[in-house]
Amino acid sequence: MRKKQLSPTHKRDMDIERAFSDLHPPLDAGAAFIEASRCLYCYDAPCINACPTAIDIPTFIHQIRTDNLDGSARTILDANIMGGTCARACPTEILCEGACVLNKGDEKPIRIGALQRRSVDHLMDKVAKNGTHPFQRAPQSGRRLAVIGAGPAGLSFAHRAAMLGHDVTVYEARPKPGGLNEYGLAAYKMVDDFAQKEIDFLLGIGGISIKYGKKLGEDFSLSDLKKQYDGVFIGIGLGGSGTLGIPGEDLDGVEPALSFIEHLRQAKQKSHVKCGRHVVVIGGGNTAIDAAIQSKKLGAETVTLVYRRGDDSMSATAWERDLARLNDVQIRTWARPSSIGGDQKADHIMFERTKIIDGRLQGTGETYRLTADLILKLLARKCCLWGLVIFRSKMAGSWLMTNIKHRCPAFMQAAIVSNQVMI
Repeated sequence: MRKKQLSPTHKRDMDIERAFSDLHPPLDAGAAFIEASRCLYCYDAPCINACPTAIDIPTFIHQIRTDNLDGSARTILDANIMGGTCARACPTEILCEGACVLNKGDEKPIRIGALQRRSVDHLMDKVAKNGTHPFQRAPQSGRRLAVIGAGPAGLSFAHRAAMLGHDVTVYEARPKPGGLNEYGLAAYKMVDDFAQKEIDFLLGIGGISIKYGKKLGEDFSLSDLKKQYDGVFIGIGLGGSGTLGIPGEDLDGVEPALSFIEHLRQAKQKSHVKCGRHVVVIGGGNTAIDAAIQSKKLGAETVTLVYRRGDDSMSATAWERDLARLNDVQIRTWARPSSIGGDQKADHIMFERTKIIDGRLQGTGETYRLTADLILKLLARKCCLWGLVIFRSKMAGSWLMTNIKHRCPAFMQAAIVSNQVMI
């Protein structure tokens, strides 16, 4: 019997799906044991100090080595309930792994992110099978809290508040929870719908309800919530992208990089996402890298990332930049966009070279042109009231407002809730 031949379209679809497979495949039991055995279990561990959520890394690694995966996961999740996403998406090379003492010798650092994923995934899979949740709620406190935004910050806050016995209602503008984890991370970093699986696990504690399609300022006001609840946490994360402020920005084919990533993340079949033949990405962060790499994986002939300053000034880590180059993304520096051209649809973009003059970034007047039918811009996101917590004080009718921006703003520390909500 002749083997059925795949059509060119079917083969292309399969190639694209393979291109978006897991960037860092999980460790199996043997590999995790070997990796955990390399840890020196430092007393004053620099990896803990480098972790934005202060996870006790030596402890959870030792628990892996002694085959206590449940305990290891609990150590991680006690500090960061979103530890599964962190294990996949955190720039560990400049955080915990970058601080590992093994870097000082000839050895590679401990693969902390991979070990963290091993533990958290194990526990999440176990809970999904038997339904026994590792976190239990305290007796009901009688207090009701509102959270605006079902992103990492809002959900982390909601989980810890629910643990303390408070009833939490989350107001989310979008049809799905997750925020950046669901809409803003590269598809090859968050495979198998992990963001939603993590949220299902988080909500398993109980005491948290989510109202979707509810936008602050349109469907409800802060005053409304203050009348109904004992406290309000404002965790509005993803905001609109800024503008380039150049001619031609309103042409078809020019869009925010985050919109492109969101569309790709929500697509049932990635091969159906439209991508240009010649893509230009404007920006210098990890998200710009994500957009550039994914454009290439979708089949773009050329992808060029352009940043206004030098390579060392890019917020994208060296590892991410290397990954981009490995995926045939060209990175150009010291240039800023000056205009976009095309007849209704963009077909090219002009850049002006830049340099530092008298301590300021300035254009040199020298320009060059890049062919582009898709231009993805990633600029400073417009965001207000981020991370603001408002709690009713013991004084009748008064409210306490506390800004709690944190070094890793997506994930809120438990102290925020335990110190402020227990009123």
